[in-house]
Amino acid sequence: MKRDHLEALLGTADDDPGCDAAFEQLHRYCDAVRLGVDVAREFPDIVTHLRNCPACREDTEGLLAALAAEDAGTA
Repeated sequence: MKRDHLEALLGTADDDPGCDAAFEQLHRYCDAVRLGVDVAREFPDIVTHLRNCPACREDTEGLLAALAAEDAGTA
């Protein structure tokens, strides 16, 4: 039982595509976020990955912040 709990904490969800696959779709994901699209419905695998991967989540947040600054004309 302890091993199952440890694997649940350290593992990723079955539908997590991994960093490389998520990165390939990141531009589409960020465009969807900017347009107000329901990304949980349109990109469930990317949402799962970002929830599980702090590094990719940080990169995505930085990209979204840079795009928002560009949109605002402050970049």
